[in-house]
Amino acid sequence: MNLSLLLPGCTRLEGHYQPKAVATSANLPAIADTDSYPCITIVVPSYNHGRFIDKTLESIISQGYPELELIVVDGGSADQTVEVIRRYASHIRWWVSEPDNGQAHAINKGMAQAAGEILAWLNSDDCLMPGALFRVADQFMASDDIDVVYGHRVLINESGEDVGKWVLPGHRKLILTYADFIPQETMFWRRSLWQRIGGQLDESFRFAMDWELIRRFINVNAEFKLIPAFLGQFRMHDAQKTQADIETDGFKEMEIIRQRCRQDFSRHPALQNLYYRMQRTSFYIFVIRARLTELLWHANIIAID
Repeated sequence: MNLSLLLPGCTRLEGHYQPKAVATSANLPAIADTDSYPCITIVVPSYNHGRFIDKTLESIISQGYPELELIVVDGGSADQTVEVIRRYASHIRWWVSEPDNGQAHAINKGMAQAAGEILAWLNSDDCLMPGALFRVADQFMASDDIDVVYGHRVLINESGEDVGKWVLPGHRKLILTYADFIPQETMFWRRSLWQRIGGQLDESFRFAMDWELIRRFINVNAEFKLIPAFLGQFRMHDAQKTQADIETDGFKEMEIIRQRCRQDFSRHPALQNLYYRMQRTSFYIFVIRARLTELLWHANIIAID
């Protein structure tokens, strides 16, 4: 028996079933007074993703969100990326194509141009689900106490077909000190929070910069909220950075973050060891909760749009 099949989908970056068309929700949020919506800035970092960035940009622009600021930072691609960007130039507030020092540097360059009240980045091989930006805005407008929102994830293949789902059980901060389960392409946060944690990504990270950012969010007591909807599509392909770099930069950077979290808790080795056991326990509990949530969703007991 393949024991991996007993794990929840959110612990696996692989196809869960045979490819099928991505289903769009029949319960898209109603659009209220568009003048009241906050400005959302999305930075798209890119490098030689010409075959995917068209779908990425289209998924953002087709949202029809009235207060969208789109910024594209390309690292000097040698493929058709710039040609695609130029086709969408009328929808892009600022873009550049020039060599950079990696993904985090590219995102920081884009964020330096950002004016939105709500911020996010979307990698140039991923996509947003229809209605995602209205759902995000509605959540932030509903509560001033929420600093970060995220949603469930659809896994797509190179052709853009649905091959899996990440159904998440809800937010627990302790698990985020041991493993990052928040789908990056679904995560949005307030500008005020971005400024509180220094207003930039740590450019020494080439793989886990989103998790390192989350760690700093936690350190300033940011409030997180899971939106019960599939907000983003994470594309899996041979050149996908997460899969390509996990054994080189990924595991090393993940351990650095775990160590920093233990040091944030205490400088005393004995207390750090205690915290490590707490982290591991929280991970096992998370896996059980995630699998239960997944089963309840499949049984139509809980609804996810």
